[in-house]
Amino acid sequence: MPPLLQVSDLATRFHTPEGTVHAVNGVSFELKEGETLGVVGESGCGKSVTMLSLLRLIPQPPGEIARGEALFAGRDLLQLTTDQMRQVRGAQIAMVFQDPMTSLNPVMTIGRQISESPVEHLGMNQQQARARTIELLQLVGIPDAEKRLDDYPHQFSGGMRQRVMIAIALACNPQVLIADEPTTALDVTIQAQIIELVKRLRAELGMAVIWITHDLGIVAGIAQRVQVMYAGYIVERADVKELYANPRHPYTLGLMGAVPRVDGRHSHRLANIQGRPPDLLTEPRACPFAPRCPFSIEQCWQENPALREVGPRHAIACWVDVTKEDVGRGF
Repeated sequence: MPPLLQVSDLATRFHTPEGTVHAVNGVSFELKEGETLGVVGESGCGKSVTMLSLLRLIPQPPGEIARGEALFAGRDLLQLTTDQMRQVRGAQIAMVFQDPMTSLNPVMTIGRQISESPVEHLGMNQQQARARTIELLQLVGIPDAEKRLDDYPHQFSGGMRQRVMIAIALACNPQVLIADEPTTALDVTIQAQIIELVKRLRAELGMAVIWITHDLGIVAGIAQRVQVMYAGYIVERADVKELYANPRHPYTLGLMGAVPRVDGRHSHRLANIQGRPPDLLTEPRACPFAPRCPFSIEQCWQENPALREVGPRHAIACWVDVTKEDVGRGF
């Protein structure tokens, strides 16, 4: 079965007064029907820009999708007209953004904001859209749904606002849900509730999910496959169990080593990745992680490695092959 979404060699630039920022540098990946793909990396590594590029939500200028292909349902998203993309966004691919307070319109009722999409994409009348909105609020676990339709965003808690954002995203039964760090601003208890909600909805509705996060703990509980990004590149990709059991890229090893364990089984101090992320005003010609990598060799400073297979469904972009036993020695 062909993948639902197939992205090839996606590159996105931002032209600024200081120079051209190379935000995404030749990213390629696939998403299958019904699966959850975790996208992990530190702030500024290109996670969100990659997904915003697919939905053509990059402001142009200063942004520019320099090259690439994104095949979805037989069409290249990057070649569609503006009107064609409007029919895809919300209806077939939906996105939940990081901060619901800035994503929701503060002067429009929740009911009106949720009903916009069914009216626009499904041709519902106001009565049908109202019924659909109540159904969606119940689906995402908001009590007294009918009574909350005329409330405004400020009348909801942070967790409830994020549930509203998920309801908006699900309004037209999309095939793909992109969740951009939707639990970052929430406390741990509410985070767990939102994660369980998305897992339940994915199972019930059969949609595919792309979950963007910097939290490795969240990925372990929600994704089937994971790709790790650094400096606009995918540096490691594997099934989630394989990645946690056998991380092979030094950056992934550093991330893993920096996660505290509650079972007290650390045999070494928490890892500390030295240095700073690279300056993306210059397109990397060598490995972008080399200046921070304790395992770098001469070749790392001369050539940027491509992804290579190191096991079944497991690839890394690295000239050196290390294992998690090396964390204590390297970091």
